[in-house]
Amino acid sequence: MKIEPPVCAGVCPVEAALDIVGGKWKGLILYYLRDETRRFNELRRLIPGVSQRMLTRQLRELETDRIIHREIYRQIPPKVEYSLTGFGKTLSPILASLEQWGMDYVEDIAEIRNRVEVAAE
Repeated sequence: MKIEPPVCAGVCPVEAALDIVGGKWKGLILYYLRDETRRFNELRRLIPGVSQRMLTRQLRELETDRIIHREIYRQIPPKVEYSLTGFGKTLSPILASLEQWGMDYVEDIAEIRNRVEVAAE
């Protein structure tokens, strides 16, 4: 059975979705925001390895795409919280499926990566 690529005015829906959620850190950001509102520094602690600049950039992109909401509290010191929008919450079942797939195949993934690293040496 041949599967035809989806066409929607010249835009592939999978590519459009990956454009929004793709990126090294966006998946983790969405994962940590799926159940609760978080502050910037909390996200930084949860995602070791992400720089402040990159986290800010990824959050802004998700905000621009209406996936997350940034709430600014006018106080001293300023407080900013991030949460999923209603639109962003539609990603929750997809994130849950990815999490389950990762749990089911984490050992296989590690083995594949180890083989690739050994072959590269």
